[in-house]
Amino acid sequence: MENKKIPLINREISWLYFNDRVLQEASDPTVPLIERIRFLAIFSSNLDEFYRVRVATLSRLASLNVKSKELLGFNPKKILNQIKSIVVKQERKFYNLYENIIMKQLAEEKIFILNEKQLNVTRGAFVKEYFRERLLATLVPVMLDENRPFPELRDRGVYFFVKLMKNQKSRYALIDLRESLARFLVLPETNNLKFIILLDDIVRYALEDMFFIFDHDTIEAYSIQMTRDAELDLDKEVSEKFIDALTKSLLKRKRGKPMRMLYDSEMPMEMVSYLVKHIGLHAENLIPGNRYLNFKNFIAFPNVGRPELEYPPYPPLHLDGISFGKSLIDVIAKKDYLVSTPYQSYDYVIHLLREAAMDPKVKEISITLYRLAEHSHVINALVNAAKNGKKVNCLVELRARFDEQNNITYSSRLEEDGVNVLYGVPNYKVHSKICLVTRHEKGKPVHYACLSTGNFNEKTAKLYADHTLFTANKKITGDLLEVFRALKANQLAKGLKNLIVSPIDSRPALYKLIDNEIKNAKAGKEAYMILKMNSLADEQMVAKLYQANNAGVKIKMIIRGMCCLIPGLKGYSEHIEVISIVDKYLEHSRVHIYCNGGDELIYLTSADFMTRNIDNRVEVGFPIYDEELKKEIREIINIQLEDNTKAREINSQNNNKYRRTKSDIPCRAQIDIYNYLKYKN
Repeated sequence: MENKKIPLINREISWLYFNDRVLQEASDPTVPLIERIRFLAIFSSNLDEFYRVRVATLSRLASLNVKSKELLGFNPKKILNQIKSIVVKQERKFYNLYENIIMKQLAEEKIFILNEKQLNVTRGAFVKEYFRERLLATLVPVMLDENRPFPELRDRGVYFFVKLMKNQKSRYALIDLRESLARFLVLPETNNLKFIILLDDIVRYALEDMFFIFDHDTIEAYSIQMTRDAELDLDKEVSEKFIDALTKSLLKRKRGKPMRMLYDSEMPMEMVSYLVKHIGLHAENLIPGNRYLNFKNFIAFPNVGRPELEYPPYPPLHLDGISFGKSLIDVIAKKDYLVSTPYQSYDYVIHLLREAAMDPKVKEISITLYRLAEHSHVINALVNAAKNGKKVNCLVELRARFDEQNNITYSSRLEEDGVNVLYGVPNYKVHSKICLVTRHEKGKPVHYACLSTGNFNEKTAKLYADHTLFTANKKITGDLLEVFRALKANQLAKGLKNLIVSPIDSRPALYKLIDNEIKNAKAGKEAYMILKMNSLADEQMVAKLYQANNAGVKIKMIIRGMCCLIPGLKGYSEHIEVISIVDKYLEHSRVHIYCNGGDELIYLTSADFMTRNIDNRVEVGFPIYDEELKKEIREIINIQLEDNTKAREINSQNNNKYRRTKSDIPCRAQIDIYNYLKYKN
């Protein structure tokens, strides 16, 4: 099977179908109206990153030579053409949804987004005053001149391209609409009618105030936004030189090769031609849009209407047996605990770190950090631990994409406060989410572990669905001790008995688990796997799953993002079912369940089935030994498998068909999981 060319969907195309599921949420009339606007923002933000990274990579591959097709197994130029075709259709759907549906429904709620032409005298005066007091000094137009180089456009920055006309002669200018400026201004209410105007239209309304020194008959402005290549070209040696190189690369990122230029489709062709000529764009880089670009800012769209226009809040649940007024270490010593965020409070993780920072018996804390909150309580606890005389080992992954600058800043602060900052293993990102607390009890070191499928980030923990395990089980803490010993020595851990750790052990360990199901299926025994992850793109893993399918293993998968495996193909995947759940929270946990002859094995992990996670990163998968927790995870997965509201089928048609079950009772997994955890005891 592994040597045979297997059916796959290209990963970039599969990702675009995932983003279309996000757009489906924005289209869904059962989703509260303000939340639909936020899904539009998520769709837009996702697409920006896709162009900055994946399309940028494909463009480089396409420019290599004809051999790239032989090496990759696909033609990058062909994929780029497919991408543009799909994206143009999605953008059309996006703008139609916003202009013709969302705006209409906002109006039905007596909420109106006004443009610069819809302001009456009173509201116009309010906007002019706001502009002069808050914006005028910030916005400085750059006048374009044929004798000067065209200004460098910031990656993802939104600009107004302005044309002033006088006697058929044109003068052009650029206005940088800085992200630091508030995107929305709520105008005074009239007769219970609510009014909002965007920054874009405030500036349009006040153009004359900015260009008054130029004699002109007409003035017009259109939005443009550049997305650049965001990949880094780095010296991979872990040292001060590496940090300097990374810092310089972040500065270069702003000036990466143009990947896409979104522009207002109302812009006259002569202005588009001017930009193409002076920026050096190609036709495939141009994507027509509408007058409002950088839609990711709509994530902060203000709800000036009814509370029902947003999802109702679900307060985080508390864990039975744990109190914030008592020692968490004491209860972990007696049994394992599982925190499922955002349903349950992430404060338990902070509580453990704070307690460890103060406990006189705690001598050492080791942790890996990938993405951190902007004002991180995790960092505060680690700094306090160091100040209290603990040995704190903190591996900060500097190459966490788009969080590099944040992580550089934090690593500098940690070092200044006495934390032993580690920079990982050369050539391998450390993506694991692990923490080990060492405490001296009766003269001996005792270890307490916190392992997670998601980052040590209290902000994203409110939105990302993840699982975090607290345990003092020596099988796990013993292996984890070896992982940290290896990381401190800038080495890779190997030969572990209980944890599944990339890059050395993951592939053989996963193959062994799958082979066991294949063996049982061939012997006529019950054999199945339930696999939940963010992405499935590793070709060898797809081949292995096809092999298991052909042996008769029943496979159910829950995959939020890209899925290169094609379900339902005779001779490959007729026993494989794949669903994707896109809802209020971002499904981020990775869960593996193996039948194992009736004695189920359950693993949680930080890794997806992607080549980078299996072969090129330090990832940690960990078994669940506690029978009560195994039952809890199984129930959560069962609820997700029964979802008939927010689950979509992944199939060969890539049509994102909503999954419907035989049950007439609606099952919306994220709501039902919250209720399950709330009432299970």
